[in-house]
Amino acid sequence: MPKPRPIHPDFRRLLDRKDTELIDLFTDARSFILELHPDSNELLYHTHALTSVFTVAEKLSGAFCMLPVYTAHVNLGVNKGTLLEDPRSLLKGTGRRIRQIPVSEAGDYRNTQVKALVNVAMACAVNDLDVPRAASAKTISRIR
Repeated sequence: MPKPRPIHPDFRRLLDRKDTELIDLFTDARSFILELHPDSNELLYHTHALTSVFTVAEKLSGAFCMLPVYTAHVNLGVNKGTLLEDPRSLLKGTGRRIRQIPVSEAGDYRNTQVKALVNVAMACAVNDLDVPRAASAKTISRIR
């Protein structure tokens, strides 16, 4: 089993300011995504939320899902969620493309339905690439 990818120090510094429950939830959700797609790149941002974006490239345009950590909650965002079949209506939101799964416990994402959604989202991101896939298990901080 591969060694877990450490959380980047820029992200960790800001994450550690959150409540322990949110830190644990984010950490486990991140592990879930990286277990499914260990070679995906991770882009880190701090805007209105502290966000980890998983991508099949080194740019945001190759993103397939994200984990924004807000003040009191975490979401599992699916970048092209409006384009995916969601027979169980797991994805919530009103954005033009992005939909999210509200996360309050591991059971909200550690299940076969969410695993299938993330896998399809990842396949869509690969299919939409203009250039060959460039994921290489990098973590790239965009935190200033």
